[in-house]
Amino acid sequence: MTVRAYVLIQTEVGRAAEVAARARVLEGVASADDVTGPYDVIVTAQAGSVDELGRMVVSRLQLIEGITRTLTCPVVVLGD
Repeated sequence: MTVRAYVLIQTEVGRAAEVAARARVLEGVASADDVTGPYDVIVTAQAGSVDELGRMVVSRLQLIEGITRTLTCPVVVLGD
């Protein structure tokens, strides 16, 4: 089973495009898009487990220079 999440990212001013480009090449990142509003980049991430997802966010994604804050929103299935 694959665990998916949206990672909402705030960046330093003027760094959104660079952060999105660096995020796109990380293993486990399905997409990284520049957006407007309170967040600057939204990443769609996937992993084999919640633990793997957390490790990817903390040990790879959050280390990208220019990121100031992340909020990880795991996708849940409420009904089939």
